[in-house]
Amino acid sequence: GLFTSSLADMQMEAARCLHELSHSSDPAVAEACLPVTSYLLTYLSGHSVEFTELCLYTLGNLVVESEAMRKQLLPQGIIPVLASCIQSPHEAVLEGLGYVLSQLLQAKEAPTEIIPLVLDSVLPQHMIRLVCSSLKAGIGAAVEFAWCLHYIVCSHTASAALLSLGALPALTSLLLDLASAIPQDAPEGLELLVCPVLRCLSNLLAEETGCEVQIQDERLLIALFLILQHFLQQHPFIVQEGLWLLNNLTGECQQSQSFSLLSLPAVCPLTGPSLLTPSPGLSLQVLTVVCNIAAKGPACCQQLHQQPALPLLLPALALPDPEAVGQCLELLHLLFRHCPEAAADFVRQGGRGALEQHQSTPELQERAQALLALVGQSLGASTFSPCDATLSAFS
Repeated sequence: GLFTSSLADMQMEAARCLHELSHSSDPAVAEACLPVTSYLLTYLSGHSVEFTELCLYTLGNLVVESEAMRKQLLPQGIIPVLASCIQSPHEAVLEGLGYVLSQLLQAKEAPTEIIPLVLDSVLPQHMIRLVCSSLKAGIGAAVEFAWCLHYIVCSHTASAALLSLGALPALTSLLLDLASAIPQDAPEGLELLVCPVLRCLSNLLAEETGCEVQIQDERLLIALFLILQHFLQQHPFIVQEGLWLLNNLTGECQQSQSFSLLSLPAVCPLTGPSLLTPSPGLSLQVLTVVCNIAAKGPACCQQLHQQPALPLLLPALALPDPEAVGQCLELLHLLFRHCPEAAADFVRQGGRGALEQHQSTPELQERAQALLALVGQSLGASTFSPCDATLSAFS
């Protein structure tokens, strides 16, 4: 009753009370708040920014845990109301709206009941616009809407719709802008935006049937390496996201694009000592990306050998993560097969001893022995196993 009062101050205080209640995880609270949903939606068209913001965050909090609340709000028209609000000029309203939408899009019924309604509205095109104008406006709303796009892509039901709206080139262009802002005046909290943008790009590329068009713009790769270098020390989770994008870029693309990647001076950090560290999972991701490149054939392997990659792979064989070491063995196998001179250089740099230490590790010994056999063949030795053993170990 107080929330529907004609007295603005009374109404505001009631809104604050409802907002405090909405933080509760007790399902009885959401149930008690069911009668207020129609008013919350109606008041989103008001003129007070503070009041509208309160209503939005109250809605967002209520829909997180309560399926009954979501099922009531959908037929009441929450999606059309949010679509109307997204054209607001106020950053606080847009950020609150993004919060509500991100909560709705994470619901278990989102792929079948919520995302289709969102796609039928003007919300997606405005979300893309607001995410990509983050450096001109506030970053808070952009972060929320970037996560919204991520949740839509992850539903595996709407990527085509986002691609038709130009999401891929728009997000690529944004990443270039974000990377260029890093050396000068990177906005505070930039990592909070970079993370969902990288995820969106990674997943959109994974949905695509081929990436040959996407990787032609070498500026994207340069931007990725700038981001990897900038966030490595303080925000390593961003590096993991960037490597996942690189994995999707290199996993499906053709040999010519992988060779283009290797020709960039900026590729050096990929096999640099700063990334091949004992950090859990990080070295594995780096080695996986390099393996994707090496798998394209002799030209790429020769270029990797010239980088040079071997001195950096030797320490990788001493990593405490067996999975990362296994990926390193896979990479060495590709290099030795496609670039025999790499095997000779590997031995000269003390690589045989690094392989021999893994002969007693159960999950690695077969591949280590196969590589030793391949090294022996490359050097013309007769005391090693035949090549068939090498091939079967890596099959």
